[in-house]
Amino acid sequence: MATFLVILHGLLAVALLGSITHQAIAVIWPAQRKTGFVNAYRSVSSRAYVNANMVLFLAVAVLGSIIYPIYRVFIRTYLENARLHPAVGSFEVKEQLIAIGLGLLPLYWLVWRRPDPASKSARVAVTLMLCFIVWFSFLVGHILNNIRGMFGL
Repeated sequence: MATFLVILHGLLAVALLGSITHQAIAVIWPAQRKTGFVNAYRSVSSRAYVNANMVLFLAVAVLGSIIYPIYRVFIRTYLENARLHPAVGSFEVKEQLIAIGLGLLPLYWLVWRRPDPASKSARVAVTLMLCFIVWFSFLVGHILNNIRGMFGL
């Protein structure tokens, strides 16, 4: 069951990663026309991603919290005994960033609810912060999962 939850957690994280990255690129580099792949990628409606990003962020966080005791008891103790302190520390930073991201979600929803020109900088800032949190968390989780698999845990 734990393996299934880790795989589901990873798949939802990939979906969130793609969605928030797509929105962030469209926000910071909007396209003037829709011709060509890069312009078409940038010309999406950024507002359309807000609800999906919020649901995916919450789903990934909830699944992560369900899986967390397994990591805490089995994986982290091994990493500490193997003196892989950078890996343990990076996961600690990931936990803190996820908590900050959960706190940012209401602001994220608020600035995207009715976008107006006056709140453009707030939309860009909050979207980029969430994008950074998602990318950092994904990379740390992926690396720790690889460490786990490399040592056969």
